[in-house]
Amino acid sequence: MSKPDAYELLGVPRDADEREIKRAFRRRARELHPDVNKDDPQAEEKFKQLAEAYEVLSDPERRAIYDRYGWAGLEQRGFQATARSFSSFGDIFEAFFGSDPFSAFFGGQGTAGRTPGDDIELEVEVDLALAARGGSVDVEYDAVDVCEQCGGSGAEAGSGMIACGRCGGAGQLRQVVSTPFGRVVRSETCSACGGAGLVPARRCQRCGGSGLVETRRKLEVGVPAGIADGQRIRLSGRGHAGPGGAPPGDLYLLVRVREDERFLRDGPDLVTAVRIPMVDAALGTTVTVPTVDGGERAIELPPGTQPGTVVTLRGLGMPRIGGRGRGDLRVVVDVEIPAATDGKARELLESLRSELGGGEANGVRQRAGEAGGGHLGIVERLRRVLR
Repeated sequence: MSKPDAYELLGVPRDADEREIKRAFRRRARELHPDVNKDDPQAEEKFKQLAEAYEVLSDPERRAIYDRYGWAGLEQRGFQATARSFSSFGDIFEAFFGSDPFSAFFGGQGTAGRTPGDDIELEVEVDLALAARGGSVDVEYDAVDVCEQCGGSGAEAGSGMIACGRCGGAGQLRQVVSTPFGRVVRSETCSACGGAGLVPARRCQRCGGSGLVETRRKLEVGVPAGIADGQRIRLSGRGHAGPGGAPPGDLYLLVRVREDERFLRDGPDLVTAVRIPMVDAALGTTVTVPTVDGGERAIELPPGTQPGTVVTLRGLGMPRIGGRGRGDLRVVVDVEIPAATDGKARELLESLRSELGGGEANGVRQRAGEAGGGHLGIVERLRRVLR
């Protein structure tokens, strides 16, 4: 059986960064561990797959191979999962204990007292023209910031800090806990002082002693040229402030690109359509089509242009992110066929058909898809355009 997708196992997008992957693994490890899911006979296998997925995606070299060739590519290069030997032991341990194994056994503060602030996720909508040229958008959102009145200490001005009464100023509390790995002596960060060992003598009136307050932020965010619908922009350090002086989280903007009535996007390419009368298609003509930057471009259509003909304008599509050129603008020709049921127009068309020697004038009913650009030919052309 084929192995499950590593990204789906962790529940992260394919462009997730290292911190997202680590957070997702810890969350899923708490959910799937066999000692937590004792009633699930497949719990051990699910946990093994999760650990294996993390082992691959947390290593840049292995992740690059997996992204390109999948599990088979890793195995061909000699990769063997060490999930059973817990190569990611520290992260599994932290998923349950909130600290690394050394702090749990030896009393160090570890990382629990320096938990970064939470990330913030927002959605922003832009039109196709802005996505093509790049630019900026204004965003406004609520976030937790450091209290300006106390500078984040939580103490009222002039009162200072005193030793925490709960931990005696150590910043840690020791306890014996039963875990999936046996009974261990664990050092836990004191929740009363956040591991600092100090608490305000008098709490700041504005933040209530937390050192944090909610504020309204306004930012101007740059949007790179060529961004596609569903891509995200990461702004490091623009998330919620961390408690006790810990670093802030990040801000993630999910970009939604509004549909444009003129264009259909196909990767870096744009597809549009131009409609011309049947006579112009037969005689040839010049038409103008819009470009995504707001301009126009003239196209020469030769005599005998068929419905579904595709004209490609090189370099007039969407920019590729990173400055690697632009896609193309593909123009699909739609020929308008009039309904001539009576009158002079029908006489002229009958005369034209006889002159050109086609169709029923020669006693032959042409089948769709035969020479001359029939229905099946148009469908095939459009399929190639939108492929």
